[in-house]
Amino acid sequence: MSGLPHSPHALVTGGGRGIGRAIAASLVGAGATVTVLGRNAAVLEEAVNAGAAHFAAAADVSNEASLKAAIAGASARRPIDILIANAGSAESAPFAKSDSALFSRMIDVNLMGVVHAVQAVLPGMKDRPYGRIVAVASTAGLKGYAYVSAYSAAKHAVVGLVRSLALEMAGSNVTVNAVCPGFTDTDLVAGSIENIMKKTGRTREQAIAELAKHNPQGRLITPQEVADAVLWLCGEGASAITGQAIAVAGGEI
Repeated sequence: MSGLPHSPHALVTGGGRGIGRAIAASLVGAGATVTVLGRNAAVLEEAVNAGAAHFAAAADVSNEASLKAAIAGASARRPIDILIANAGSAESAPFAKSDSALFSRMIDVNLMGVVHAVQAVLPGMKDRPYGRIVAVASTAGLKGYAYVSAYSAAKHAVVGLVRSLALEMAGSNVTVNAVCPGFTDTDLVAGSIENIMKKTGRTREQAIAELAKHNPQGRLITPQEVADAVLWLCGEGASAITGQAIAVAGGEI
């Protein structure tokens, strides 16, 4: 596997914990300079202090002005060569109880957070000899799951955005891809486990099994497995890989 070009600058949204932090740490290990962005400044600084990133920028990806200002600050330090649009949020509810506010929240974070981040980095990135954009979507962007219609709709939109933008960027040195993790062992999934326990009375082990059953390997995905896929897409050897939505899901389709 070809590695990264010499010390690119990578920005990872939602980079303070979970999948984002694993991606940030992997990029650091591969020689990138990494800025992590998220809402919780203390969590971001802890990631920096632990060596999982070099710099931190506090912003809410659902707030366009805040996000773009934070990215402008990171870009002023050094132009951004790699964008990992990882920040996301999931809420569950039956469709009949999913009001317009729920759909708006899911779209604002999971779709528009990606849109605004890409808009902020792309003008400078497309004029340089190397650029990588990877959106962390979900298997919910490739198929449907019950009780998460708003989240699934937003993640489907991210996959559509990636495929369309990849075609627009095909004449440049920028590739645009998505990785689509299955249920992954993160804080986000921990919240889903707690929700299952609360609503169904199942034990923690039973709740985990309910999520893991979607994976033919019978387990949760690890954040590092997602990070490994992202790191490959960011490498010089993946220059022909664009417009793809790659499932990291143990065979789930």
